[in-house]
Amino acid sequence: MGPLSGLKVVELGQLIAGPFAGKTLADFGAEVIKVEPPATGEGQGGDPLRQWRLLHNGTSVWWQVQSRNKQSVVLDLRSEEGRADVRALAAECDVLIENFKPGTMEKWGLGFDQLSRINPGLIMLRISGYGQTGPYRDLPGFAVVAEAMGGMRHLMGEPGRVPVRAGVSLGDTLAALHGVIGVLLALQARSQSVSLDAPKGRGQVVDVALYEAVFNCMESLLPEFSAFGAVREPAGSALPGIAPSNAYRCADGQVVIGGNGDSIYKRLMHAIGRPELAEDPGLTNNAGRAARVDEIDAAITAWTVQRSVEEVVATLQAVSVPVGRIYTVRDIAADPHYRARQMIQTITTADGLQLDVPGIIPKLSATPGSIRSLAPSLGEHTEAVLALQRTPRPVLD
Repeated sequence: MGPLSGLKVVELGQLIAGPFAGKTLADFGAEVIKVEPPATGEGQGGDPLRQWRLLHNGTSVWWQVQSRNKQSVVLDLRSEEGRADVRALAAECDVLIENFKPGTMEKWGLGFDQLSRINPGLIMLRISGYGQTGPYRDLPGFAVVAEAMGGMRHLMGEPGRVPVRAGVSLGDTLAALHGVIGVLLALQARSQSVSLDAPKGRGQVVDVALYEAVFNCMESLLPEFSAFGAVREPAGSALPGIAPSNAYRCADGQVVIGGNGDSIYKRLMHAIGRPELAEDPGLTNNAGRAARVDEIDAAITAWTVQRSVEEVVATLQAVSVPVGRIYTVRDIAADPHYRARQMIQTITTADGLQLDVPGIIPKLSATPGSIRSLAPSLGEHTEAVLALQRTPRPVLD
């Protein structure tokens, strides 16, 4: 059932970051109980993601990915009864995931200090815009703001133009993945702290801020500024200081080429009929090529614009130069490598829709993840899950 079989997770988060972390744990065998709000007079209940983007029979097809392998329990956390049910779940779970505004869980009597008295082994993953501490703690934070504050958005786009976004919520996904890493680290630490007083070991808080998850992926941005005062600026499809690595126009489309390795660069230049650039002593290393990147990019473009994408890709692949077409989702769905790697899997939803969904990553050779159950309907497991909880419910002092 996966390497996390036997791990019990309660997911209180909504939309993207918290639920993506829950999905990842569930894909590898964890039992994930997703707590969703009930319907109100203001609208439909449940995670708002159920209604995001394109819908089939009233439910987002995205929901089928984000909530697979989970159980749905409807609880009103604004009521004492609902909070008592959460305490009962927290008393028996290993991990609790939440991505509310900092302070919300404490206001409800569900903060870590309160829940860890019930369950000393509890690990709480807390994902928020700015983290649980610091002067910005209480500000609302979405992925779009985190990507800007983390330094990513400034680098995206063409020089002198308004920055663009990637088209997906990178800040949320990066935070979720950092959260999963944190949970796994905390589980390892818990296993090392088992004692007579803590038979399961001691839990802890995993505090993930969206902007920090983005910032953690900014490579050399800060040390270059610290050492040289260099402020990296947007560079379109190029990778500043690393050459050649760019997108190039072809007769019928575009390709990306990564020719920045020393030996790769030589093979690339010979392949495009520019041996003098291949053997130029000033271009044998990246520093020299970065200084003359415009000249190199112009030579590559002069070759690619006269050829089709198919010819460019075939020619460069034949000499082991990293090259690729720029895929749309139509290209992804038709690509045999995606299928061979099981990165596209087909499910049939409860209402009969045959749906392609992303497969599971990372690939584990001995204990791989799997899609064990479809995304649940709202409250599908409420009665079954709550019936298993201990009575009386844990009560805080």
